[in-house]
Amino acid sequence: MDLINVVDKAFENKKAESYPEFKAGDTVTVTYKIKEGDKERLQKFRGVVIQIKGATPFTKTFTVRRVASGVGVERIFPYQSPFIDSIELNKVGKVRRARIFYLRKLSGKKARIKDKKMAFVSKESAEAAATNE
Repeated sequence: MDLINVVDKAFENKKAESYPEFKAGDTVTVTYKIKEGDKERLQKFRGVVIQIKGATPFTKTFTVRRVASGVGVERIFPYQSPFIDSIELNKVGKVRRARIFYLRKLSGKKARIKDKKMAFVSKESAEAAATNE
């Protein structure tokens, strides 16, 4: 029984619950920890999520793609990784597919993803509307 609790603690990642909801087509910034020798630093990787894969939280991964110096760079992140410090949602994209691998073949303006039009309501305006009614 003790061994089961130890294994559960090892795989438990409370940060994953605080990650924002994102899907393919969204632009995210992933801040992750890099170990170089005995030093540790944070590095940001900003790009478009091209796929989310995996059924359970422990096998779930997402692939982020960005273009750096004219070369496409993709990185696969495990969702429950202890090396991920934070995930920030920058833009919500409007795509029709769950896996947008066609971005690999496109370049320039054709490789852009349309932004989803969302109505954001501030807390102050929502509270003011509630008190007026």
